[in-house]
Amino acid sequence: MSDDVFFISSHTSPEKFYIEPRDVQSIGDKILEIDRVSQELSLTDNEGQIPPSADSVDIFGIMGIIHLLAGPYLIVITKKKLVGYIQGSEVWKVLQTNVIPFPRATLHLTESQQYHNKLYLSMVQSVLQTESFYFSCTYDLTHTLQRLSRTSPEFLQMPLYERVDPRFVWNSHLLTPFAVQPELQRFILPVMHGFISITSCSIKQRSFDFILISRRSCFRAGVRYFMRGLDGEGNAANYVETEQIIQFNTGTSSFVQIRGSIPLYWTQRPNLKYKPKPQVNSSADHSLGFQYHIDNEIAHYKELVLINLIDQKGPEKVLGDRFSTIIRNSPYKETSYEAFDFHKECSKMRWDRLNLLIDRLSPDQKKFGYFSMGKDKDIQSEQKGVFRTNCIDSLDRTNVVQSMLARNSLQLQLEEYGVLATGERIVDHNDFEYTFKNVWADNADACSVQYAGTGALKTDFTRQEVLFGAMRDGVNSIVTCFIHIFFSMQDSIDLFLGNYVVDANECVSKVCPLQTKRDWRYMMLPLILLFGFSMFIISVLIPSTDYGIQFLYILFWGAAVLFTLYVVMFFGTEYVDQPKLVQTQLKDKNV
Repeated sequence: MSDDVFFISSHTSPEKFYIEPRDVQSIGDKILEIDRVSQELSLTDNEGQIPPSADSVDIFGIMGIIHLLAGPYLIVITKKKLVGYIQGSEVWKVLQTNVIPFPRATLHLTESQQYHNKLYLSMVQSVLQTESFYFSCTYDLTHTLQRLSRTSPEFLQMPLYERVDPRFVWNSHLLTPFAVQPELQRFILPVMHGFISITSCSIKQRSFDFILISRRSCFRAGVRYFMRGLDGEGNAANYVETEQIIQFNTGTSSFVQIRGSIPLYWTQRPNLKYKPKPQVNSSADHSLGFQYHIDNEIAHYKELVLINLIDQKGPEKVLGDRFSTIIRNSPYKETSYEAFDFHKECSKMRWDRLNLLIDRLSPDQKKFGYFSMGKDKDIQSEQKGVFRTNCIDSLDRTNVVQSMLARNSLQLQLEEYGVLATGERIVDHNDFEYTFKNVWADNADACSVQYAGTGALKTDFTRQEVLFGAMRDGVNSIVTCFIHIFFSMQDSIDLFLGNYVVDANECVSKVCPLQTKRDWRYMMLPLILLFGFSMFIISVLIPSTDYGIQFLYILFWGAAVLFTLYVVMFFGTEYVDQPKLVQTQLKDKNV
């Protein structure tokens, strides 16, 4: 909507924040006042009450308010970057934010509270510094083109916040103080997390915009290993809706896919091992959880093809077997299942084997079709179903298959618009082929950074950089393992999304969950291991006149190192940065 108020100036005085719209057409000459003491939000007439001495800065939207130990903090967007245009509306990427405290000092806090308030603040800032927050003042980024096309003109005239898809609004909790006051809803800016690319392209002198949008769900959001499977309401971890759009002057078309963790109750708790073993909860009602999940998916997408890319042997096999059993016993006629052992079929970089899967999916892809509408918004065709793809993380293997399905759909769309002749292939046009591959690889990296902490693996297939891709995969695998052992972002995400709300009495009459005591083994065993390893190296490198005694030294310290390493691995979970704020993430009552 053109009359939403997002481009504004912020004025900070010792007593109040003043939010002044640049365009007053929609709300008249009014300003938003936020009292820093009473925390009251009010829309008042602009009568010159802003003090001349107030610090003023241009901001581009209010992300919301979060409460920490020191009190509320106002989060505003201070820097943005234009990504491009969708149907004439500007789409922006958040580049920088500012977290402004309501209280002017923290003298009212104890020393322990001040310390932990800084920790909470750094956790909020760590989420805000994660790339890929996006917003638009006039286009609803949370809905697909097809969903928007089904709505009434009255719906499209509503403020953005009142008509968004709640699955994809990452600052919904932060906006609660504004949402409860209808007169303030013009100041509400829904922010999406994920990936958006808008690229101007040309094939045979036909110009169009190639757009890719991945919307990351805020339900059961988290990081790799700590967030797997379903919650009690059927929401899947790492759930992402990806929409590929081509935008011509004469019309627009799109193709939608989804990904998400295997829809069962399962965990994969990190320890010091490179790949922790997945565990399926034997006491949970998987059929009921699967039903909740599929009911929700059918409500949004009508029909589903569930593509499972996990290994059909080894540690992942238990998940695949339970998944296939649940589906075989499922009463849903709107779903079908396709299992494909990606690693086995495509071993030694035999990427051509993926065509076996794509060929099996071809009848469903023809049946589902894609969404298309003309310049005057007249609907020409609708997408009748979606592919839901998963691997163990729903990242790397998933992105490869999704990009292939997207290419097939795009081929048909370009033929419909007369850009490609029948039999002519996208790969024959090098410039666009390069754009297509790199946009999908960038999408893979963005989704992987948000869930796993590093860029995606297998982008060597997408980008066709085989040698460097293999080297990058090795480095990313090691870094990802290290990150999830020692630097988990799960607590930060839970705090940001409101899954955990800070209690003002923490560190006073209530224990702060960030206060954790490590067992003696946490420090002693690594020190013993380091000392033993040092002695082993010394025994090997320093020559001795008595080789028998040197051999005994080497044998003793080698055995000591191996034994201590075994004990450290046995207690491996104690060395992992476990979530502390929301204990149900580790031991969900529904799992």
